[in-house]
Amino acid sequence: MMRRLAVILLVLLLAAAGAVGWAYFELGRPGPTLGEPAIVTVEPGKRFVDVAEELSTRGLLRHPLLLVAWARLTGQDRQIRAGDFSIPSALSPRDLLTRLTSRPDVHRVTIPEGLRVHDVVGLLSGAGFGAEESFYCLLDDPAYLAAEDLPPEGAEGYLFPDTYDFPLATPPERILHTMVARFRAMFTPDMVEKAAKVGLTPNEAVILASLVEEEAKRADERRPIAAVFLNRLKRGMPLQSDPTVLYEREGGDRTISRADLHRPTPYNTYTIPGLPPTPIANPGRAALEAAVDPAPVDHLYFVARGDGSHEFSSTLAEHNAAVARYRRR
Repeated sequence: MMRRLAVILLVLLLAAAGAVGWAYFELGRPGPTLGEPAIVTVEPGKRFVDVAEELSTRGLLRHPLLLVAWARLTGQDRQIRAGDFSIPSALSPRDLLTRLTSRPDVHRVTIPEGLRVHDVVGLLSGAGFGAEESFYCLLDDPAYLAAEDLPPEGAEGYLFPDTYDFPLATPPERILHTMVARFRAMFTPDMVEKAAKVGLTPNEAVILASLVEEEAKRADERRPIAAVFLNRLKRGMPLQSDPTVLYEREGGDRTISRADLHRPTPYNTYTIPGLPPTPIANPGRAALEAAVDPAPVDHLYFVARGDGSHEFSSTLAEHNAAVARYRRR
């Protein structure tokens, strides 16, 4: 009887040792050969067992349950990161696990200064971060705007232009939150104080900065242009900023006609007093700084010279003379 028990115990030990040996071998054996590099996307909150099943379905892993057991045994199942992971060649289960617990691959997108919200959404969607509708569902939602402490009119002006690195699996709400958070970091409390000193609320400063962003083609003209608009506001003069005329117009034509200047819209600063109701673009840091720290000049007018620069004037007579001069050219 004792001999039989010893034989059974030996068989079980040998079987266990064989299973451990097989598991150790399989955990270190490269997976199936890949025809081409693969991208694995791990969605936030996805269970590791589902990740392993997907790896198996896509031919990257032979034994998903073995990987799940190893990950749980080592505690690595709680270290899996959300994002996109490139798998350039066949990896062993242990190497796959190391890859999924390392930093995910990121995709870079650059948002230039002066884009409108719909242009920003187009860039994000074109870069592979989701359908445009998924962004508009958030941007058109009053609850989302309130949660991000954005004006009820929308996010125009607050999607900060910069270069961003996101995994392709990043949800639209996280992308938008990151851009708004970058704006908050750039529009500092010191700038808010400066805005108050020139008579602007924070939102008005962003609106003014968007006009400066659209009008100024040269860095050294941002502060003088901001001064012109602020001087006109103080005197109750219409701002007469051409980019505001174009803001709600469809299409890419930037030509302005005399009829456009008289067209009554909430944004046409030839026909409305004061600032437009919202920003007309997303300004960068330099435009925000200029809006709250204008040049110490008494200019009330500026006209484009045709080379990207402007001539500034303090009287209407000087301005009319400058306009005539550049029209002749």
